[in-house]
Amino acid sequence: MGKMVVNEAFLSEIEALETVLKNNVAGMFGGNHQSKNFGSSCEFADYRDYVPGDDISKIDWNVYARFDKLYQKLYLDERQMHTKIYIDASRSMQHGTPEKAEQAIKLAAALAYLSVCEMDKVSIFVIKGERVEEVISGMVGKDSYLNYINLLNEIEFDGEVSISDAILPSRIGMGDGYSVLISDFLTEEDYERALDKLADRKRDILCIQVLSREELNPQFRGKMHLFDSENPMSFFRKKIDRERVNAYKAALKYITDKIKNYCEARGGHYMLVPADTALADVFFGGLVDMGVLK
Repeated sequence: MGKMVVNEAFLSEIEALETVLKNNVAGMFGGNHQSKNFGSSCEFADYRDYVPGDDISKIDWNVYARFDKLYQKLYLDERQMHTKIYIDASRSMQHGTPEKAEQAIKLAAALAYLSVCEMDKVSIFVIKGERVEEVISGMVGKDSYLNYINLLNEIEFDGEVSISDAILPSRIGMGDGYSVLISDFLTEEDYERALDKLADRKRDILCIQVLSREELNPQFRGKMHLFDSENPMSFFRKKIDRERVNAYKAALKYITDKIKNYCEARGGHYMLVPADTALADVFFGGLVDMGVLK
C-alpha cells in the first residue's frame, strides 16, 4: 500500500475501543462462543441415527420407546471460534480519499483484535483475482496479534477480483465462527455463490461494503472522461448533469440493497461503511446496533 495503516497510534486506538466496548457490550459477535459443530456441551441441538460404535450414553431411550429406533443426541460444542476475514485486494479499493483499502485494513485489524481479546482464533486472507491468499493464519492471543498484524500493511491492491471463484475452492471450514467479507462489491463478478457456500457451511456471515465519499455522493459536473479503475480500457465520456447523478445514485442504491438483502436472506449481517468513517462510529453506530456486537 505504501502507507503504514497499522501503526502504534492505530493500535492504541483499537485498544481503547476494545476497552470501551468491553465495558458496554457483552462480548464479540454475541459472546456465547457456541460452535455450530456438535460436541460435548450440555445444550441439546439435534438428533441423528445411531451408528454402531457411538456413545450409548447419548442414545435417547424415550425416543426409542416411541419409535422403536435408536437416535443419538447431539449437543452444541462450546469451543474456540475461528474468525476468518477476507479482504478484497482489487485495484478499485485504492479509490477515494482516504482510500477504501485503508479503511478495509483498519476494519480487518480491529475485528481481529476484538476476536483475539475473546481468545478466538483469527485468520486473515486477501482475495486476488480468482484465488484466496493467506496473510495471517490461526492467530491466537494479543502477543500473536502484535507479532503479525503489521503484515496487513504489505497487502498490494491491484487488478480485478472474483469473490465467488476465489472463495469456493478455498478451505472454508464448518461452522465455528464468523466469515467477514470486506469489499466495495463493485464488480461484474458475482458474490452470491460465495455467500451461499458460507451459509451452507454454517458460517456466520458479515459483509462490510466499503465505499468512498466520492462514490456515495459524487460531485462531478460538466464534461467528464471517467475510467474503470480495474480496467482502463473501459471508460465513460459524457456530460455529467443532475439527471445522470440521480440515475447513478439510484443504481448505487439498487446495488447496495441487493447485497444487503442477499446477505440477510442467508442469516448474515450487512453494513455499508464510508471510507472516512471513524472506527468508533462503525462499531457503536453499526455493529452494536445490528446485534453483531451485543
